[in-house]
Amino acid sequence: MINIIEAKPLDNNILRVIFEGGEAFNVDINPFIKSGVSSALKDNSFFNSVRVEEGYITWPNGYDFCAEFPYEYAKSHHE
Repeated sequence: MINIIEAKPLDNNILRVIFEGGEAFNVDINPFIKSGVSSALKDNSFFNSVRVEEGYITWPNGYDFCAEFPYEYAKSHHE
């Protein structure tokens, strides 16, 4: 099981995601900001309201990512 211990907002809609065990990746959220609920992430102050709850990266409007998604996405896009 993959667990997220921290998600820190960086510039340009990038999150620094730290996983249990020490792995950390910068995850570009831009490809996932579309219309609807995700469009709120275009606002920097809203994007910065990110938090980790019960293993999910989440924002106050309910938009979220489970732990496996950013982990697999980061691993496949890591240089």
